[in-house]
Amino acid sequence: MRATWDIFCNVVDNYGDIGIAWRLARGLAREHGLAVRLWVDDLRAFQRIWPAIDADADRQACEGVTVCAWRMPFAATEPAQVVVEAFGCALPESYLAAMAERFPPPVWINLEYLSAEAWVAAHHGLPSPHPRLPLTKYFFFPGYTSDTGGLLAEADLAGRRAGFVRSGTPAFWRELGLGVPQADELRVSLFAYENPALPDLLDAWAADPRPVTCLVPEGRVVPQLAAWLGVSSLQAGDRHQRGALALRILPFLDQDRYDHLLWACGLNFVRGEDSCVRAQWAARPLVWQAYPQAEAAHWAKLDALLAHYTEGLGHETARAVGGMWRHWNGQPETAGVAACWAAWRAQLAAIERHAEAWCARLGLAGRLSDKLVDFVENKLK
Repeated sequence: MRATWDIFCNVVDNYGDIGIAWRLARGLAREHGLAVRLWVDDLRAFQRIWPAIDADADRQACEGVTVCAWRMPFAATEPAQVVVEAFGCALPESYLAAMAERFPPPVWINLEYLSAEAWVAAHHGLPSPHPRLPLTKYFFFPGYTSDTGGLLAEADLAGRRAGFVRSGTPAFWRELGLGVPQADELRVSLFAYENPALPDLLDAWAADPRPVTCLVPEGRVVPQLAAWLGVSSLQAGDRHQRGALALRILPFLDQDRYDHLLWACGLNFVRGEDSCVRAQWAARPLVWQAYPQAEAAHWAKLDALLAHYTEGLGHETARAVGGMWRHWNGQPETAGVAACWAAWRAQLAAIERHAEAWCARLGLAGRLSDKLVDFVENKLK
């Protein structure tokens, strides 16, 4: 009999939380044949990344997953055998009480945020007894080494990307109203939080000796682009040219179409966790913007991932990558963005080779869904 799984997702910051929860739920259902319910408290945000979702339905089937609206007060529900609390969201008290009444109790997983920091491996899999109830929660940390929970990816991801790169890219550009890139043109996707470094970066692109086309899905950074251009607003379909820089505003893309954008572009600016991981699997150069935290606590996460990502790179190439990443994340000791961009451009060929090699290395950490199922099955025995 298939184990039953409940995944709870509280949509806190835009689309990253639900993006990861949805990828995990689909993977567990499709690749492992598990009965999965995904509880989501913001179906409208979910619908943005997966348009097939009915934002008004209390319960619906999608991609082999039962999607349930997480509403309060929470209706009485029989808990699943496995309960995944995504990113520390608090489970409903009535559901927790029902978990405590079940024998044996469910395997309770707190799926943590991804980090490349060294402490992750030591905390991965640790138990945490509930202070009142006969329940134990286990911390499951995604990560970049084999002694962590690995990285989220579908089993067929590499094959789908290879097929797209081989034959699907021209059609994708046509769908966006663009021709294939010119020989010396760099196409850049920009998915970012608001960023004080953005105007200087746009200036550097506008002054570049070669054409740069920046493709921006609708989102938080668009008002900053409008301010730089001196226009009142921007919307999907808008196009602007300044110097070497062509700016194109794209409609918000669902998960699959966003993958296509990452696979097609020569450089991807990404943010947070979900788009960062997808950009790494895309085997293209990337610049990551960590989620900004108080007192610049996110810089430790940035430096940890940079240390992994640049391992084995030549000195000048590693400096070019690190300079762009650190400047984009506001580290004050880095050179100005124009100098960072010039250094990055000079190392582009080496950075492209590295992006391909890095994508191959990622698999050594293992796939998160596989490792999570193995972990849970050992607890269910």
